[in-house]
Amino acid sequence: MNEEIGFIGLGKMGQPMVMNLLKAGFTVKVYNRTPDKAKDVVAAGAQQVYRPSDVVKTGGIVITMVANDEALESVVHGDDGFGEKLGPGGIHLSMSTVSPETSRKLAAYHYQHGSHYVASPVFGRPEAAVAQKLFVLSSGPSEAKERVKPVQEALGQRVFDIGEDPSSANVIKLGGNFMIMAAMEAMAESFNLAEKNGIDRNLAAKVYASTLFNCTVYQGYGQMIAKKVFEPAGFQLALGLKDCNLVLEEANATKTPMPLASLLHDRLLSSVAKGRENQDWSALTMIASEEAGLE
Repeated sequence: MNEEIGFIGLGKMGQPMVMNLLKAGFTVKVYNRTPDKAKDVVAAGAQQVYRPSDVVKTGGIVITMVANDEALESVVHGDDGFGEKLGPGGIHLSMSTVSPETSRKLAAYHYQHGSHYVASPVFGRPEAAVAQKLFVLSSGPSEAKERVKPVQEALGQRVFDIGEDPSSANVIKLGGNFMIMAAMEAMAESFNLAEKNGIDRNLAAKVYASTLFNCTVYQGYGQMIAKKVFEPAGFQLALGLKDCNLVLEEANATKTPMPLASLLHDRLLSSVAKGRENQDWSALTMIASEEAGLE
């Protein structure tokens, strides 16, 4: 590949994504707030830089995969941000889970500077990132989406075009994360019902995931919830609470009632209050077990 990629954010998702870009033949410059996290990708061939502005040349492509809206805005137009340097023809491929409103603001910011913003959050846990099995969402200007598509295809198994509005991919991503949380709560309550009736909760999980709910979410999270094993965290509960807050913010802004999202928010908030913020977000289901007298 002739394209040089700047990549910001080397967490559990970012590192395997960089590895796949390198395998696909891209030249990759990486930045991470904690420099030590770059050692593995540097050993694999990435070039490390120490300021966000140094990952990009004018007219290039920068991928961001950071924890939240504040971190994203900081690397774009904070001290040493890459936003102005990206310049005419440059593309910011934003793969973080952030609010639709943040995407709207950043799209306007890049437009003012002659560059483009493509929102491209993904569905998939770190193991899917390693296996190049992410599902990639994409929304933004058509020409920019076409240019970054080979990059997206190097990271996932399928790219979904969600339209021209830069916020659309974020709306779909947040809706999907809400549905995962709702499924986890439903599994917890069903498994608790089985256990209270003397049935092995692991058997219940196996039956459901092999029949009516034969899909990734029920198969993967079903085992974690049935066994009550929430470490190591593939996706931290604190980040799940962040995402649920974003869901409710957008629901309020668009006057969309989401009563189940409010329940899930309380589950997540209670879990954080109990010190579970660093466990996997499926640990939100412990509240249901406690209420059922099983903990």
